Amino acid sequence: MGTIQQISVKEVIVVEGRNDTEALRRAVRADTIETRGSAVGPDVIAEVKRARDKRGVIILTDPDGAGERIRRIISREVPGCKHAFITREEATGDHGLGVEHATPEAIRRALTEARCEEGEPFAAGVSWEKYREAGLVGRPESRLLREELAVTLGIGYGNAKQFFRRLHLLRITEVEFEEALHRVGEDGADG
Repeated sequence: MGTIQQISVKEVIVVEGRNDTEALRRAVRADTIETRGSAVGPDVIAEVKRARDKRGVIILTDPDGAGERIRRIISREVPGCKHAFITREEATGDHGLGVEHATPEAIRRALTEARCEEGEPFAAGVSWEKYREAGLVGRPESRLLREELAVTLGIGYGNAKQFFRRLHLLRITEVEFEEALHRVGEDGADG
């Protein structure tokens, strides 16, 4: 029986807990920092800063409120991290929601598609006007459209304002946005 060679990840990956670390190690060879809850204390922030400066950091948290809170805190305190996202569907298991339930393939995809945030303004992004015209806010179907677009772009779901900010934070260009909208529209027409 042959062995599958695991991919090595240079960056340190921030996860919520030990079970997430175990799931990650089934997918890739990587070092992790565990936040051990959503409080994210100063010791964890210091560890993430050291890792960012030495090797780079990828944040991979659960696609739920607590995971988003952890992501926001670390992102605010330690700028320049990459962000990897798994969908709620990929993270749903028999006993809950979390990175620990994701398949190795879903974890590898998320890490491969990780995007870096930048601190400087991003002029090539989507305007609020274009965002509204696309139906991502203020319509009955807006939430579903944001969910589908999040999966297509690989950037994680958010409410209307959060998702708009995330498009800019992760430097999604207007061209990427329009291509993703087109793909979502084609998938919707097929289903």
